[in-house]
Amino acid sequence: MSNSGTMILALIVLTASPVVTDAADPQLAHAVYFTLKDRTAESRQQLVEGCQELLSGHPGTVYFAAGVLAEEFERDVNDRDFDVALLIVFRDKAAHDVYQTSPRHQKFIEQYKDLWQTVRVFDSYQQPLAEESAASPKRAVGAGRTNR
Repeated sequence: MSNSGTMILALIVLTASPVVTDAADPQLAHAVYFTLKDRTAESRQQLVEGCQELLSGHPGTVYFAAGVLAEEFERDVNDRDFDVALLIVFRDKAAHDVYQTSPRHQKFIEQYKDLWQTVRVFDSYQQPLAEESAASPKRAVGAGRTNR
């Protein structure tokens, strides 16, 4: 690919990406898996709607999604011991820490804690592909629900 082709491709990627962050401050993925006491479709939907109402739109959120177990995946490697999954990617650890103590997050816990039997939380720092970080000190994040 020519230099001008590479530049055009880079511009498309950067302008299509909703959020750009410094590589020095890694994004933090906050994945939460809820197993409900009542594992019905109605209870699952109630919790998804609670997540959408109270946990989306927090400052520093790069990506937000909440949904139910994909029943059709039954491979040996699929963990199926949950009903609702929540995934929030934060700009950095500081944004995550503010979220944890926010009134809306605390309200979510208080309002919905009686629905769940167990909650598993997986927090991880996200790393860009090696060729992305070598090419630029900035990295772009893909589509999803965003805050700017």
